[in-house]
Amino acid sequence: MTRYLVWAAVIFAAGCAGMSDTECRSANWYELGEREALVYGLQPQIEIYEQQCSRYGVQPAAKDYMAGWIVGNREWAIRVTSDCCAP
Repeated sequence: MTRYLVWAAVIFAAGCAGMSDTECRSANWYELGEREALVYGLQPQIEIYEQQCSRYGVQPAAKDYMAGWIVGNREWAIRVTSDCCAP
């Protein structure tokens, strides 16, 4: 139960944090997607970034973000599986 509460808090914080104009324009979208999946185990957040960055007229590179997220998610799944079932 605690795990789900922490996960919900992380998603809530990510959604509320907001990106600045500079962050939207200079983001490494691949790296951001990979980090969110690998480190935080998050579902894709690209829709949140699209909403946040649209106020600055910036369209995030969704393709790059998702490519990084897929790589990070695969690695995260391997780590979670190996951690959960080790003797």
